[in-house]
Amino acid sequence: MSMDRPTPAAQGLFVPKLLTVLREGYTPGKFGADLTAGLTVAIVALPLSMALAIASGATPDKGLLTAIVAGFLISALGGSRFQIGGPTGAFVVVVFNIIETQGYDGLVIATFMAGLMLMVAGWARLGTYIKYVPQPVVTGFTAGIAVIIATSQIKDFLGLTTGELPGAFFDKIPVLFAALPTLSPATLAVALGSLVFILALRRYRPTWPGFLFVAVLASILVWAFALPTETIGTRFAGLNPSFAMPTLPDVSLHRLGTLIPSAFTIAFLGGVESLLSAMVADSMTGRRHRSNCELVAQGAANCASALVGGLPATGAIARTATNIRAGAVGPVSGMVHAAAVLVFLLVAWPLATFIPLAALAAILFVVAWNMSEIDKFAHLMKAPIGDRLVLLATFGLTVAVDLTVAIEVGVVLAAVLFMHRMSEAVEVQAHMKLLEEDRADNAPHAVPPMEERELPPGVVASVINGPFFFGVAMRLGETMDRIGTPPKVFILRMRAVPLIDGTGASAIQTLIDRCAKHGTKVIVTALQPQPEQVLTQMGVLDGAVIRVANFDEAIATAREIVAGNSAR
Repeated sequence: MSMDRPTPAAQGLFVPKLLTVLREGYTPGKFGADLTAGLTVAIVALPLSMALAIASGATPDKGLLTAIVAGFLISALGGSRFQIGGPTGAFVVVVFNIIETQGYDGLVIATFMAGLMLMVAGWARLGTYIKYVPQPVVTGFTAGIAVIIATSQIKDFLGLTTGELPGAFFDKIPVLFAALPTLSPATLAVALGSLVFILALRRYRPTWPGFLFVAVLASILVWAFALPTETIGTRFAGLNPSFAMPTLPDVSLHRLGTLIPSAFTIAFLGGVESLLSAMVADSMTGRRHRSNCELVAQGAANCASALVGGLPATGAIARTATNIRAGAVGPVSGMVHAAAVLVFLLVAWPLATFIPLAALAAILFVVAWNMSEIDKFAHLMKAPIGDRLVLLATFGLTVAVDLTVAIEVGVVLAAVLFMHRMSEAVEVQAHMKLLEEDRADNAPHAVPPMEERELPPGVVASVINGPFFFGVAMRLGETMDRIGTPPKVFILRMRAVPLIDGTGASAIQTLIDRCAKHGTKVIVTALQPQPEQVLTQMGVLDGAVIRVANFDEAIATAREIVAGNSAR
């Protein structure tokens, strides 16, 4: 066999999940489930795609084109069974800035370049390294994007007359304040009514497509009562959507060089969000995605979207979750979703022109709130000071300066923080070795081999050796995946963990929550001072977690639990 020929295992990394599902046997019943799920997702995607396109500084049809072309290819070629692709809130800031500075043809070039970058990243098998992007960076820039999206919708929410708003956040705020006397009561009434209606449906009818209901009802009310508020038709008069190839843009070497940072940002955001979405889908379904195949599919989808004049696309977490809850069994549901949006664009586009922009602004306020992840942001604010610094720096730079700068600074800060923590860990370990070198298994930080202890039936033990930080936090979830049937007791041995960061603590919290869903008791052994302080500070050790001093005590406690005699 030639050394250059990929092994069967390597080739399997790039097999789309669509082929896997078809090989398993795709029955009419499965197609029916995917058809229902795909139509359900399309109902959510229709108003959302248009709203995101408008917020990005493009026309609403560009959002629909993206959902059709990119959404179809992401499902057909991707490495996740349930991924739904299309325009997302993560791209709003970068797309708006590119259009403002480079024009729409600049966005087309940057999106195509980003697609090529994603395909190269997938072929280079970089998909498995997304876990090295720490949680404070991801949460920081997504929360910053949420603030920018919400701010950009104030004008349409209040019906202000401002002319073209500045792109910079701190330039935009005084313009909005100065325009408050031009507030439109009719527009505000439509916007508030839409927002209240969405929130009410989410509370009392969470399975109903609130975004679509709001778009339809608001359109009917504005038309029936002739309310003086701006609609898609009045702002984008004469818009005629088509799949025509855009005018060939200027692709000089100078311009390509100018657009590389923007293309890299699009590729980074697309890669991170798509794989995060795939991991969310895995956690909801128990399936496993192919990360590198997913990156290649995302790259191909973005290239295709650029060729028809669409926007950047990636996996959409909310739409993917909707797809799963609607009963999808495979990628066909995502393809159906794209086909349904296409039918709407071809047949019912004139109806979209009646949608009031105030209703779309209300939809985007809800999107921004969901993106902000307030709970996760607050949770990370209890993390060690270094993680808080990374979080706040990334958030602040996203809002005040530029998303590209924010990501670069956030990742560099996280890397410096990591190196600092690693140097501290080496000092502690070396110090302990010098003091305890004459002790064997009795050493305070030595972990006896797992095979030397006999575990009761229904009990599983896992040991963490070394610092537990963002680069290795995902391995804890992978350990649970390998276990298979949930045990009655899960023992987490942490004697050899000298330090932990916010992402590691979040991974342990996820493990505890996952075990709680299956009725599995979690026992944590031998916490060292720094991990104990961080886990306590972040509230991870609250609740049903059982803490013991050593592994022997953990086994004894586990026996009591299994026997049903534990009083805990």
